[in-house]
Amino acid sequence: MPYQSPISPGRSWYEDTAGLRREYPALDGDRTCDVVIVGGGFTGLSAAAHLAKAGTNVVLIEAHRFGDGASGRNGGQLGTGQRAWAEELEAEYGFSRAKSLFDLAEEAKTHLLDFAAANAIEIDYMPGQLSVAHKRRYVDDYKAHAEIMASRFGYPHVSFMDANETAERLGSTRYFGGTRDTGTGHIHPLKLVIGTAKVAAAAGAHLFERMPSTGIAASGGKVRVTTAKGTISAEKCLIAVNAYGGNLEPVSASHIMPIGSFIGATVPLGAESKVLPGGESVDDSRFVVRYFRRSKDGRLLFGGREVYAVNDPKDIHIHIRRQIAELYPALKDVEITHGWGGYVGITVPRKPFVREVMPNVISMGGYSGHGVTLSNFFGKLYAETVAGNRDRLKLIEDLKIPAFPGGRRFRAPLLFLALNWFALRDRI
Repeated sequence: MPYQSPISPGRSWYEDTAGLRREYPALDGDRTCDVVIVGGGFTGLSAAAHLAKAGTNVVLIEAHRFGDGASGRNGGQLGTGQRAWAEELEAEYGFSRAKSLFDLAEEAKTHLLDFAAANAIEIDYMPGQLSVAHKRRYVDDYKAHAEIMASRFGYPHVSFMDANETAERLGSTRYFGGTRDTGTGHIHPLKLVIGTAKVAAAAGAHLFERMPSTGIAASGGKVRVTTAKGTISAEKCLIAVNAYGGNLEPVSASHIMPIGSFIGATVPLGAESKVLPGGESVDDSRFVVRYFRRSKDGRLLFGGREVYAVNDPKDIHIHIRRQIAELYPALKDVEITHGWGGYVGITVPRKPFVREVMPNVISMGGYSGHGVTLSNFFGKLYAETVAGNRDRLKLIEDLKIPAFPGGRRFRAPLLFLALNWFALRDRI
């Protein structure tokens, strides 16, 4: 029987095309190490790989299988810069800090591609990204953004597209303009998860799957992570569970909210299809973002239905096909071979959350839809911090990330109301 994640609904196309996926054992007995990592997604596995390569004795535990959360089931798009546009960060923090944050994120993009190449991880990279306006009044913002990226932030790869060029590159007339970014692209995320785990294990990291943590405590200069099969004692701890923290640690839980996002994969559309003839990935200007791309074998991978309620939709295929048909009427009856979902972690300002939540325990998450690029690099920054250089990580730690309002009891209903209001505004 093929493996089915117990925490993420649907059958992922990534799972069926990732190739051999090694299984790692469960923890059995107590362990002592330098660093213990809780969470086997991009952040945790990247940190484990870089720490182990530096000679650190590191233990990583994952409650299910590596990549079962957002890391192995996301849209695969490598965004440029931070989640917010660089000029938005400049308005909030000033040019110097905004440029530092932008440059850090661009280094993250380079690092991901270099890491995959250096370790012979085939991630199915395809170049290009289109960001498009679903309302006419947004078009001028996209035009200004392209100019600002080149003139102020030294990034010449973004060009403005008018409505005609947008329609030609999309194969759809439903958008009014946007930008084309030739300095980024998209990948097969689960292949990166599997490859990073292999690199970490080869470097000497001790990796364990199907081993949830039952508690984290710090006292006397030590950190203890408990499980049903043993306790891990360490000098330091990284919490890298993002949207799947639950009640594991209260500070992260109050700042990072899980939201469900869902993707469908069609049958291969064929070389004659006018859908995304250049092979770029796409994101649009909706608050509830629609994101889609062509895979290497010509399928349309379409994500666009976020869910803020507790329950998952009963039929992912129906909802995804309806959104595909809005943009591509000719595909209203297209066969969808896979439909899947998962949870991503967001913060109130849609900026990443990094904080020392107890002595020697750092939590990372809340990438807010920009995690493919950032999370892998944050694992490297954590390894730098363990080695004694926290300067670059401090750029992120110092971001102002307020807790969600309403406390543990009311924050989910309040978020549901707020984000559905924004989803309504997307349609007006």
